[in-house]
Parts: sequence; structure tokens; C-alpha cells
Amino acid sequence: MSKKLASLVLGTAALTLSAVSLAAPAVLYDLGGKFDKSFNESAYNGAKRWEAETGGKFAEVELQSDAQREQALRRFAESGANPIVMAGFAFATPLDEVAGDYPDTKFVIIDMVVDKPNVRSVVFNEHEGSYLVGMMAALASKTDTVSFIGGMDIPLIRKFACGYAQGAKAVNPAVTVISNMTGTTGAAWNDPVKGSELTIAQISQGSDVVFAAAGGTGLGVMQTAADKDILSIGVDANQNYLHSGKVLTSMLKRVDNAVYEAFKAGENVEPGINAMGLQNGGVGYALDEHNEALVSAEMKAQVDAAMAKISSGEIAVHDYTSDESCPALAF
Repeated sequence: MSKKLASLVLGTAALTLSAVSLAAPAVLYDLGGKFDKSFNESAYNGAKRWEAETGGKFAEVELQSDAQREQALRRFAESGANPIVMAGFAFATPLDEVAGDYPDTKFVIIDMVVDKPNVRSVVFNEHEGSYLVGMMAALASKTDTVSFIGGMDIPLIRKFACGYAQGAKAVNPAVTVISNMTGTTGAAWNDPVKGSELTIAQISQGSDVVFAAAGGTGLGVMQTAADKDILSIGVDANQNYLHSGKVLTSMLKRVDNAVYEAFKAGENVEPGINAMGLQNGGVGYALDEHNEALVSAEMKAQVDAAMAKISSGEIAVHDYTSDESCPALAF
């Protein structure tokens, strides 16, 4: 049985899934492709870690359109895959339709809550990790202007932006935070050219540190930031290596852990909501040989102190999705 047990027939809406052994796990990547060096790739890395440790095989599929989501879920469920993990909030509606038809199959959705007895919903406290990198951005800025570029304009991405702005203003109340979104459709996750254009526009407004939470679009942001000699901040996976010495840090969102833990639990995945934040290692920031020269001991000490206070509850970072407002940033 090949490692890639599922593949798309390009140019059609049909999905071709090869045979899956009973109870083999499966992962469905969101639009943008599994090698986006960000969200999807983090999910893939979690699956590969499970494969390396267990010697097991998993099914996977990369979608080309929203229309394929329900079909892929049903094909995997009918083939015996269990659990079936979905990387992305956009699977919520089809999962709500499908889950009840396969009560013996466990489903895991990342970034959205679906209230079904056989569904595990994994959500992240992105605002907490974004607060930390916002602090770092403001501390590193020489212009007192930092910026954010989101992918699709949805509450989840505004949650990143809001946390980022709160962190920046916590260490420098006078800092200016510029925020732009790439678009309002799924195409916003894979538009590096638009990401580059937005970065240039923000630089013209004084930004010298830019945080991208935009999937593949973020690659254009980071490339342009490096070319224009400003700092960027990566997201989801550790992206420091992409432009060594030019990436201040990366806001880690441990999608890989969510997939790995689901695969490891197998058919015994526990349904319900699993919130991953600073307290349980679900989010954080990256420090390695690629950015250590950019992060001073004083900067690290301030950020680590805030991390401890957020984990203990002493600092409460406002979650945009709780009431769709942001005290630190106007959308």
C-alpha cells in the first residue's frame, strides 16, 4: 500500500481514493496544498511523525475546491479510515452533514467546533501566541510602526491580528499597528503576489516588522520583507529558516501535535472540545539559530514573563472571536 492512499483527479470535482486498511487514519488538508510551509504542512508533519514512530500508514488528500470537502469525507468514511482529521475551519459545514451518517467513525476538526458525539474539535488560543510575537515586533521596531497581513478575512484571522496588536501596545503604547487582509475567499490563502503588494504598501506607511497569518500568501510577505530589509514574523510552523536572519520569530500553532495525538489515539479519540493554548503548549514562539541574533536577552525575558502571566491568568488577552471586537486594533 502506498504512502499516499488518496489523490485528486485534477481538473475534475471527483476524488479517487485507493484502498485503505480498516481503521487507518486519514488527514484532509485545506486549500493551499500540504506543502504550504505553514498550516497544512504542520498537519502533514504531525501525520509523518506518527508514521515514523509507528510504521503505520495514513490516507491523505489535498483539495482543489470547497466542493470536494463532503465527497472526500464520505469516501474516507466509507473506505474504513478512522479517525479522519480535517485541517481547517471550512470543513465544519460538510462535517456537520456527514458525521451522523457514520456514527462508528471518529472525526477530528481543527479550528472549528462541531457538536457531534463522534467529533473532536481542536481549537487554539491563537491570540495568546500572537500577543507574544506582537511584543517582540514592537520591541524590535525602530520606526514604532508594525503591521499584520491576514489571509481570508474571517474572525479566526482577526483573532491573530487582535492578539498581535495587544502585545505590541503592551510594551509600546505609542506603537502604530497596520492591518490588512488579503481577500474574502479561499484564494486569499495562496496569493503570494498580493501578499508582496500589501507588504510594500505597509512599508510605505512606516512598518519595519510584519506578521503574516495567511498560509501560502505569507511566503510572498516574507520574501518581500527580506528583499526590502525589514523583519517578518512567520506563523503556524517554525518559518525562521525561510529567510535566516530576517525572520524575527514565528508564532507557533501546534497543528502537528493535534494531528499526531489524534492519529496516536486512533479509534479511541475522545470527542468534545480540546483547547490548545500557552498553558498546554498549543501555541508559542520560535527561537533557534536562525533568529537568535535578532532576539536580545532582555526581549526574551519580557516575552517569557508575559508567557508565564498569560498561562497563570494574570494577563488576560482579549479573544476577538468572543465578541468580535478588539480594544487594540480597529478593523
